[in-house]
Amino acid sequence: MENGSESSRYWYGASDQDRRRRAVDVLQAFRVYRAAEVAMRRRTRESMSMGENELLVLRYLLKAAGQDRKVSPSELTRYLGVSTASTTAIVDRLEKTGHVVRVPHPTDRRSIFIVATTASDDEVRATLGAMHARMMAAVVDMTPDESAAVIACLGRLQDAVDEVDPHPVDADTPH
Repeated sequence: MENGSESSRYWYGASDQDRRRRAVDVLQAFRVYRAAEVAMRRRTRESMSMGENELLVLRYLLKAAGQDRKVSPSELTRYLGVSTASTTAIVDRLEKTGHVVRVPHPTDRRSIFIVATTASDDEVRATLGAMHARMMAAVVDMTPDESAAVIACLGRLQDAVDEVDPHPVDADTPH
């Protein structure tokens, strides 16, 4: 025989406790995925002997090249949110290892562009290609409804983490 709470759930839908449990399960699944992604990025950096910002610059340059777009050092500085000196050091390291080259601006002789080398593109593809194929295989057969649900959920999560909560100012605290 069913108890009252079991039968009411059948008629009236999930309880708040059930909804909260599902929400926690979804967030936990995202945390586990994020941890796996962070570990993959660490392994990638180690296999390519690069730091986080160096790998970010390389990926940014490769994406720009795919768009047939040239990137200036100042654009890299804005992208990374670091000083111009830090950008210069990163580009120097990438140039020394053969991952990027500095090329002169075609019309402004005082300016340069930073360009990823073909060898660097080949190395990234060799390092990440199989992983990208596995990721595509994991999602390619999703139904349109499943895809829409995941995309909507990720969008809501992004909005939640992008919103910066200012610290409340205590009126009694001196400024």
